[in-house]
Amino acid sequence: MEKLVNIRRVVKVVKGGRIFGFSALVVVGDGNGKVGYGTGKAREVPAAIQKAMDKAKKAMKSVPLKNGTLYYPITSCVGAANVYMQPASEGTGVIAGGPMRSVLEAVGVHNILAKCHGTRNPISVVRATVEGLTSMTSPQSVAAKRGKTVEQITGEA
Repeated sequence: MEKLVNIRRVVKVVKGGRIFGFSALVVVGDGNGKVGYGTGKAREVPAAIQKAMDKAKKAMKSVPLKNGTLYYPITSCVGAANVYMQPASEGTGVIAGGPMRSVLEAVGVHNILAKCHGTRNPISVVRATVEGLTSMTSPQSVAAKRGKTVEQITGEA
């Protein structure tokens, strides 16, 4: 699943005038716990999108998910972008804005509450969202590290 998040027109000023180009931000995911993002710059829009797509596919990271939502609430910051994501019950849907929604849908999250504070810069928001999702650990991995069972970690007995 590929999602085009943002296209910007960029300008390089040189002695002879201005050189116009385009910058694209793309999010790629398999809808089953893997997500990546990439940016590409070129003189034409399709070339910029293709470069961004290639970078995003190379930068895929895995995210542990629990039945289409998160294991626990997450806060992540990149630059001035503060992102808060909270698991939601079945039937809630993806309640998130703009760039965050693209990342969450690409990774395969179906029920989540999310909010972005600070800057609304798409690149920063996407970076913060991916960083927060990849920083999440599953109870299975925590239990394996501690040498305990999942029930002991989660408190379910």
